Amino acid sequence: MRFSVNRDVFSEAVSFAVKLLPQRTTLPILSGVLVESSADGLTLSSFDYEVSAQTTIAAEIAEEGSILVSGRLLADIASRLPNAPVEFSTEDNRISVSCGSANFTLLSMPVEEYPTIPQVSGEQGLVPAEEFATAIAQVALAASRDDVTPVITGVQLEVTGTKISLVATDRYRVAVREIEWDGGDDAAPTLSALVPARTLQEVGKTFGHSGTIRVSFTSKDDREIIAFSADNKTVTSLLIKGSFPPVRRLFPEQVDNHAVINTAELIESVRRVSLVLEREAALRFSFSIDGLTMEAIGSEHAQASEAIDALLTGEDIVLSLKPSFLIDGLNAVRSEFVRFSFTKSENTNKPGPMLITSQSSKDQPGADSFKYLLQPNLLLR
Repeated sequence: MRFSVNRDVFSEAVSFAVKLLPQRTTLPILSGVLVESSADGLTLSSFDYEVSAQTTIAAEIAEEGSILVSGRLLADIASRLPNAPVEFSTEDNRISVSCGSANFTLLSMPVEEYPTIPQVSGEQGLVPAEEFATAIAQVALAASRDDVTPVITGVQLEVTGTKISLVATDRYRVAVREIEWDGGDDAAPTLSALVPARTLQEVGKTFGHSGTIRVSFTSKDDREIIAFSADNKTVTSLLIKGSFPPVRRLFPEQVDNHAVINTAELIESVRRVSLVLEREAALRFSFSIDGLTMEAIGSEHAQASEAIDALLTGEDIVLSLKPSFLIDGLNAVRSEFVRFSFTKSENTNKPGPMLITSQSSKDQPGADSFKYLLQPNLLLR
């Protein structure tokens, strides 16, 4: 195999291919990147039986063929090559890489032992890339990072008609966002997929400026797979098996008791006051007609409090919230003001979950559908 390729184009392609590779694997073959040269160009692929990445780039192909080489090593080399065309050639199990005055010789891995990259050709539709990336960033932060319960480490994608919604929870909070979905004339009425949050976050970062992303669902040989494609790049992911908890029922249809606050001002205040808190401790919030007062009882050596403006509608309320979870929600809102809606619980002495939504002004709700439900106690048991 022999080919020549632009250094920057090649480096970006290798970086994309290795991004989703596991840091450690019990099968060394899965740490490789498959490089295939053909009349269509140069294709780079990676696959660890759960996630795959594949991209095709333009190259001058002198001799067609395929090689398998260590992905991380190839990415490190490609990112540091001088500004000149990259020349590849192979002889037996050795790979020669030259670029300007730099020369490398790498050992190839056995191509015949590499698994077949999955191809997805089931139900599909289109989503606007920028909105999809924003929705992922807003929702995926609420997914659990505890592998003990895999079903809540993912983001649930649900297609209904012309909308696709993203839902995630770690049992302490729930995040939901809905965007447009174009399923075409023969679209399935409903589709759902539980995608690992880490994979979806990489999809958002990779395809966020791609204009439109094609999303495909398929089920083959008891393997349910989803694919995301744009700009000659494709990421596939094995779906998480299991039933996602019914968290939508936790969202209230209407809440009369609410407060509107400047988002940036609130974030800064929460960060200041929580400096004295012990790890995992909650911050006390007191809402009244006079505004919002935050209090932190850290230890006998440190306490803090701060008052800021808040426009309250309804009854006074006092509740405690975990600062890090609250700031996650506030950062995800992406609007000048934020609305806190206070729900009621069956226990009259205990507030229910607090709903966070965007607010474009003090009296005007935000235009997006983002919702973030937060409770210091477990929402579902």
